Amino acid sequence: MKLLIGIAAALALPAPALAVDKEPPPRVHELTTFAAPGCAGACGSGSTIGPDRALYVTDGPGGRVLRIDPRTGAMRTFAHGLPPQAPDIGLGGAIDVEFVGRRAYVLVTLAGVSGVYRVERDGSATVVADLGAWSIAHPPATDFFVPGGVQYALERYRGDLLVSDGHHNRVLRVSRTGEIRELMAFGNVVPTGLDVYGRSIYVAQAGPIPHRPGDGKVVRLGRRAITLASGASLLVDVEWNRWRLYALSQGRWDLPPTPENEGKPATPGTGRIVRFDGRRLVPVVSRLDRPTSFELVGNSAYVVTLTGKVIRVDHL
Repeated sequence: MKLLIGIAAALALPAPALAVDKEPPPRVHELTTFAAPGCAGACGSGSTIGPDRALYVTDGPGGRVLRIDPRTGAMRTFAHGLPPQAPDIGLGGAIDVEFVGRRAYVLVTLAGVSGVYRVERDGSATVVADLGAWSIAHPPATDFFVPGGVQYALERYRGDLLVSDGHHNRVLRVSRTGEIRELMAFGNVVPTGLDVYGRSIYVAQAGPIPHRPGDGKVVRLGRRAITLASGASLLVDVEWNRWRLYALSQGRWDLPPTPENEGKPATPGTGRIVRFDGRRLVPVVSRLDRPTSFELVGNSAYVVTLTGKVIRVDHL
């Protein structure tokens, strides 16, 4: 009886305020700028986390790869002498970087030999796979006007490298000795960023111009491509972290869908990081300025932008 009375008395008392654990909102700040003042075209593009936990970023106009301290933003040249981006194109050159073990590889497109380069101990680079020549000899089934393709992203996979070609609409598998084969071909979906999680390959798709949100998709590759979610315009990257899948939207694309506008970036300040919640892509960070790639470390994201900046997002 005393127990029942005690329960009744407790129920009669005002309910105390419950402590609700809330994650702090994402905090966004600029970590560093690596582009020269007045840089024209695509100053920043691809990135990766190296075996030393530093951030490595490609600088297309400079024909180099930079090593950036993720805590301080201090940077130095890691690789040099890569074919620089052509000023009249405003796209390409060194466009992505990846490590297999402690060896770095760089993807170059629309400049010099379009292909995969190995970074040597002295920081110079050697071509190991001529993707441009291979693409000319093996044209895609979809329409194209750049015979050598426009490669975008590089990702390690079972000791080899994966390369997405957003113009030829396919993903290639490249061995470290230079053997090239087509892993999967798509329709006109514009594959961009890549990630590997477990045994699965994930691909971001920007979709054809005008890059409508419904065409921005995250797909998983197996025997076929399985769409996981869509709804974010001009997706350019995809990353797994802490059992969560994130993608990077460069933003709203407001240009007329004409051939001369193919490859043009999104409207400034409309980029977003989105998260796959099991059904759809949910925005978690907005107002990014034309992001091109991102890396996730713990609960932080390092976002590289077209203007040659690295933005750090905490509490993701």
